[in-house]
Amino acid sequence: MSAQVVLVHGIRTSATMWRAQISHLQTRGIAVQAIDLPGHGSRIDDTWSIEEAIASIDRAVTRAAEHGPVVLAGHSLGGLLSTAYVGRPRSAPPVAAFVAFSCTALPRGAGLRAYRFMSRGVNRLPGGGRWLIDRALDAQLPAETRYDLGAGGYSLKQEDRALASLDELDLVRALPRIQQRTMPVWFVNGEWDQLRINERLFLRLVPRAELVLARRSTHLITAMRPRVANAVLDVAVATVSGAAPRSGDQG
Repeated sequence: MSAQVVLVHGIRTSATMWRAQISHLQTRGIAVQAIDLPGHGSRIDDTWSIEEAIASIDRAVTRAAEHGPVVLAGHSLGGLLSTAYVGRPRSAPPVAAFVAFSCTALPRGAGLRAYRFMSRGVNRLPGGGRWLIDRALDAQLPAETRYDLGAGGYSLKQEDRALASLDELDLVRALPRIQQRTMPVWFVNGEWDQLRINERLFLRLVPRAELVLARRSTHLITAMRPRVANAVLDVAVATVSGAAPRSGDQG
């Protein structure tokens, strides 16, 4: 049975943010599915709930596991939810390898309140602050991935609801459970990523995890440094497939 990859997007974006990774994996003949969380992308009219978000991940993983070992990868919001899912109490989910992009932060307390305050401020700007978002993306992303994050639309109306719900996640308990389980784990951060704030804590709670640090990259590592993200996914796929990646598969 061949490896199956499930991808979970970040806040306000959608499955389209993974276009570079999907294209890369499909070119290699690897089965991949990027899901939309409730209130995002193709599910923009659905009401956000953290329970349904995690259930969406579980459904995708469970279906994929029928066809082979699953590599679960999440970015930002998707990475935090996937961390809680992989580290859930009782039985481990059918995940053979876990890649967490840009999510080594505990979403609670003053940090979460500050992020919500900033987000609400942007959303109150004319046009929901799209002009500001576009300027930020123009400054960070290469032409080939520039429009991937917004291609499925932006979830602005439910963003604060989604952010507020993250306070329900207990990652301090989830991470030691991940340490006790057998799947390989990678934490992947950009050098300038604001969600590196608890990176050392994550590594202390999951000491067997590998840290990949992309130089000269922000939080948007999958689009800003797509080759780095692709290479990490290649390694994860090779690991669950029981074979080392060929040198030509890394670029």
